[in-house]
Amino acid sequence: MRQYEAMYIIDADTPDETIDTILEKYSKVVTDAGGEVVEAAKWDKGRRPLAYEIGKRREGMYLLLQFKSESEVPKELDRIFKINDEIIRHIIVRQDPAEE
Repeated sequence: MRQYEAMYIIDADTPDETIDTILEKYSKVVTDAGGEVVEAAKWDKGRRPLAYEIGKRREGMYLLLQFKSESEVPKELDRIFKINDEIIRHIIVRQDPAEE
């Protein structure tokens, strides 16, 4: 299994209860596909201004999802991010193990 990190941006005005639901929803996508969630939480810097206006939004809430899985899971997660209106932008990267 490989380690991945997904960062996605949602509307900055989203209430905390809804943020928890969103985090659980995407964590469930990973676990249902046989992956293991390492961490799912708001990014340390959380609410940040966007570099440019996206859909009339100037700020976004950054969420981070770290997980271990096979290569099919990030593809499915990417597909779900693209069709979901609550996600403004997203990126999924594979984390290579640190060289000793």
